[in-house]
Amino acid sequence: MSLPISEIPAAEDAATTNEAVTANETAIAPSSPAAKRTSPWLDRALTALAVLALLILAYVAWGYWQRRTAPAAPSAAALPAAQSTLTFTPQSPTPTAVVDLPPYDLPALSAPGVPAAGVPRMVQLHTTLPDFSAFQVRSYEVKKGDTLYAIADQFKIKPQTIMWGNADVFFDNPDFLSVGAKLRILPVDGALYRWAKGDGLNGVAKYFKVAPEDIIGWPTNNLNADTIGSFNSPNIAVGTVLLIPGGVREFRANGTSVVTRKNPGVARIMGAGFCGTVTAGVNGTGTFVWPSTEHSISGYTYDPGINHYGIDVAGQLGNPVYAADSGVIVYAGWNDYGYGNMIIIDHGNGWQTLYGHLSVIGVNCGQSVMQGGTIGNIGSTGRSTGPHLHFEMSINGAHVSPLGYVH
Repeated sequence: MSLPISEIPAAEDAATTNEAVTANETAIAPSSPAAKRTSPWLDRALTALAVLALLILAYVAWGYWQRRTAPAAPSAAALPAAQSTLTFTPQSPTPTAVVDLPPYDLPALSAPGVPAAGVPRMVQLHTTLPDFSAFQVRSYEVKKGDTLYAIADQFKIKPQTIMWGNADVFFDNPDFLSVGAKLRILPVDGALYRWAKGDGLNGVAKYFKVAPEDIIGWPTNNLNADTIGSFNSPNIAVGTVLLIPGGVREFRANGTSVVTRKNPGVARIMGAGFCGTVTAGVNGTGTFVWPSTEHSISGYTYDPGINHYGIDVAGQLGNPVYAADSGVIVYAGWNDYGYGNMIIIDHGNGWQTLYGHLSVIGVNCGQSVMQGGTIGNIGSTGRSTGPHLHFEMSINGAHVSPLGYVH
């Protein structure tokens, strides 16, 4: 580092000063000719930059030349004239060739209005037409072996509909089905009702759980909303049978009730088999055995939906019927509600069992019977379409399905 001018010693001679200057210059300047040459990579970089600069200058010059030699765009005044020289000539479509149809001569007439030949329109005299409409009630005669379920399946309606359409046949008891009975088959699920004096449309509709309009609107009822008048006192003749589409109602009691050994006389309404005074007897075990020799169902099972509170045990005419449990006979004889020869056993512990359609009754009123003992024989008495045993069970007056208790 050099000192400021004011601090350079005055006593230094010229030779010393020149040596110092020479030494500084020697440190700064290259010491030989080789030191003045640049490195190869620097030379290549400088060459590339020069070439790039020449290319840029050439591109700029070419663009300038293009602009100078390009033709001038037409002026706005010249545009309409140029456009007016363009014309469009529409071409007509090529016509489609038309082929003339060959001439057609009508056949000669052998007589006025009668063609001699042609395609005849045949009248089929044997064409079969249905004898009922989709809204009419049909008729069916019960055959041997028929059940309410089978008939319902055949006509695609519910078993309840058959019962509600034939209240004068079933009296709300499916066991009243008998061979030869003529049944009305409704076209839809519902019920039939015969109009009575004093009936109102609102009341009848409520009873069957439908709307009055449902009854009026059914075609075969032949009712007119404009002329029917007041729903409370409609213009419907007494005795008119109406179809109630979709109608349902509650079933009435089917003629069986609890008959205790203390008061067996309450069964008087069931028929001649009621018992008078019954003295004490044996009590049941609370367990139950199968009441006959065949262990299968024939006909109806336990189904409160059709007012059937028992099971129909299959069997041949004369097969033995057994007491399901020990107890006392409180009914033995004919039943007026379709069960024919019937027996009821009171088991003394709230349980009762009922046996219907018997061919033979082998016990008497007030008699004590033991579990598994023979009390009668299978039959087909009363309203029945074939031999079987109608078997019911109840506990404290409430029906239960025997299939849950017998073994």
